[in-house]
Amino acid sequence: MEEVALRVTLKKIIDEFSLETVYLPAAPEEIGIMSTEINRPGLALTGFFEHFDNKRIQIIGNAEAVYLGGLGAEEKRDRISGLMRRSPAAVVYSHGNRPDESAVELAEYFDVPLLVTDENTSAFVAALIAYLNVQLAPQITRHGVLVEVYGEGILILGDSGVGKSETAIELIKRGHRFIADDAVELKKVSAKTIVGSAPDLIKYYIELRGIGIVDVRRIFGMGSVKETEKVDMIIKLEQWQDGKMYDRFGLDTEYTDIMGIKIPTTVVPVKPGRNLAVIIEIAAMNNRQKRMGYNTAEEFNRKLMELSGETTSM
Repeated sequence: MEEVALRVTLKKIIDEFSLETVYLPAAPEEIGIMSTEINRPGLALTGFFEHFDNKRIQIIGNAEAVYLGGLGAEEKRDRISGLMRRSPAAVVYSHGNRPDESAVELAEYFDVPLLVTDENTSAFVAALIAYLNVQLAPQITRHGVLVEVYGEGILILGDSGVGKSETAIELIKRGHRFIADDAVELKKVSAKTIVGSAPDLIKYYIELRGIGIVDVRRIFGMGSVKETEKVDMIIKLEQWQDGKMYDRFGLDTEYTDIMGIKIPTTVVPVKPGRNLAVIIEIAAMNNRQKRMGYNTAEEFNRKLMELSGETTSM
């Protein structure tokens, strides 16, 4: 389970935000962006480059455009040249501003992608950062199944053959949604959120031993699948072990650490006669209830303690 270093192609960004291309030094699918951060190069245009990061996309909005517009032709060219010669990942003119001939010429000379958007600068920057945070999020792949049950993202883990895929099919039949089987790609999209999805090759497919590969989308319909889902809890399936003490009250919450984020985890023992789909539905509703501030186990324990106190006083 290794963390994957990612990059997003400039083509995806251009397509996502409908950017106008003024100049590209290569095909956009060959140009990679590897930083989730962007920059408004106000200080850079004044000549201050001490903390300049050329891996970031540079956004020239109204403030930068007005500043450059107040300079003489030679000084303006010199300031833009200082920016372009440091080979930023890309330069985007926003809010309907457009590069002049000298900016285009310098972009071509220094092989810097030059793009334009009519979007408001603040809105564009916010959307671009959110997009890059998802596309370039730290990522790992786990063997398991990811489903959405009553709005909760449930990552089902367990040894091969324990019944993960069969349980997922039963949940889908009961109206819940399927995200991934066998390989689940997990991305840390924020300090508190893990989002899971399926690799493109096996998206919508699930493997059932004895049956083979099943296309969930075609058999159960579009409403039965989902592209991505936040991981709210983990269910670990394991074969029932006689003599092992399993949690019967749920007072102690276990957690699994995934890329520094602790996900609530429940171990469910498997044996003939147990309806795993129903158990997972209850676990999902119980987890949602806990996040909304009500813990059944704690409430039950409180009542036991009160009853014990009354009995003692009698």
